[in-house]
Amino acid sequence: MVRSRYAALRLLSVATAAAVAFATTGGAQSIPRIPFEKYTLPNGLEVILHQDHTTPMIAVDTWYHVGSGDEKPGHTGFAHLFEHLMFMGSQHVPTGQFDQLLEAAGANNNGSTTEDRTNYYETMPSNALPLALYLDSDRMGFLLPALDSAKVDLQRDVVKNERRQRVDNVPYGKSDETILAALYPKGHPYSWPVIGSMADLSAATLADVKNFFRTYYAPNNATLVITGDFNIDSAKALVKHYFGDIPRGPQIPSRPSPAPVVIPRDTFLVLQDRVQLPRVYYTWPSVKNFAHDDAALNVLASVLADGKNSRLYKRLVYDMQIAQDVNAYQNGEHLAGYFQIIVTPRKGIAPARIDSLVREELVKLQKDGITARELARVQNSTRSDFLRSLATDLGKAELLNQYNYFVGDPDYVQRDAARYDAVTRADVQRVARMYLGKPKVVLTVVPDGMTALMVKGRGGSR
Repeated sequence: MVRSRYAALRLLSVATAAAVAFATTGGAQSIPRIPFEKYTLPNGLEVILHQDHTTPMIAVDTWYHVGSGDEKPGHTGFAHLFEHLMFMGSQHVPTGQFDQLLEAAGANNNGSTTEDRTNYYETMPSNALPLALYLDSDRMGFLLPALDSAKVDLQRDVVKNERRQRVDNVPYGKSDETILAALYPKGHPYSWPVIGSMADLSAATLADVKNFFRTYYAPNNATLVITGDFNIDSAKALVKHYFGDIPRGPQIPSRPSPAPVVIPRDTFLVLQDRVQLPRVYYTWPSVKNFAHDDAALNVLASVLADGKNSRLYKRLVYDMQIAQDVNAYQNGEHLAGYFQIIVTPRKGIAPARIDSLVREELVKLQKDGITARELARVQNSTRSDFLRSLATDLGKAELLNQYNYFVGDPDYVQRDAARYDAVTRADVQRVARMYLGKPKVVLTVVPDGMTALMVKGRGGSR
């Protein structure tokens, strides 16, 4: 599957003064560290181990540092294609046996792809650790001998069908790739969708696919995280046994470092689709993940559209009842990021009316800022999100992998939480002015034949 955007679900609201006080007194100190040991095998495989003997369960989470952003124009969709091919069997594991062996051991497994990385994970009883490591190592070191045209063609068709189900034949499905193409300049690593295009998937040859694997799916481009109930010495011995002899791959090609995205003027687009209701997308260039203003922008998104007390939801959905739904998020990736607001008007409500009210709320926020209560609500909810992630072996494994890849240090959860505790009302007002005051991409998705409904800017039809 293609992983959805990084966006935490913030579900709690502040109901009492005591809750407000908690936001200022709890702090990042209330978020526990994730104790770990990190080392690197001679072949370049990074290994991170975290013990937790609370329950007899473990998670094995492998991140390959390759995503759609490592692809090239005309050769897109390869990282996501491999998310499927990696479950098709390897030299010592016949097709179909990967899932069967894990399920027989009581394990769950899956994978996901983003612009920046592909992960494969298993959660299972502790005694299944040798099995998981055997299977993961065999597809890392011995996938190509078992990879043939029949498997590539089969999974190519599966991915094409997934694209039909998720993009081509689903309401609003093409909005994302339409926005990305307008937001990023041609050739930018994020200017095409993670799932790739039909044309590129069709054109990919077996040699193309194998070369992509040889380049990126090597131990020196991967991090293996094991969390849960295991013995450190035994785990190290198993990792060495199963992964130690896999040869290092070639030098990993470095990604380009594109200049910050600048849109010279507001861009207004319309996309006709088989939908019942129009939908408006506002997208501004922002900052990459963990950049200085990333946390403040996440807080801003929550103030605007997270929960029934958020500004846009309360006004448009609850009070005025003129919108079906409202969403907002800061989407920071490894190289760049964007801030987005999405509003679906209710039947009979013109997008132009929604646009006027959205702009009004943004101006009000930029002028007056947010309240202490709004900030406390979001900070409390964010802290709750951190604690939920730390409650499972897989959640901790994903955090360790994320911090290791994005900031170069797995020991970052407390500093990550501290970013949000440090956000002030002035910070939120500043980023609202700085980023949401700049030119943006505005896409209106409309029912077929109703292009007159598109949002056209201040000078357009109201």
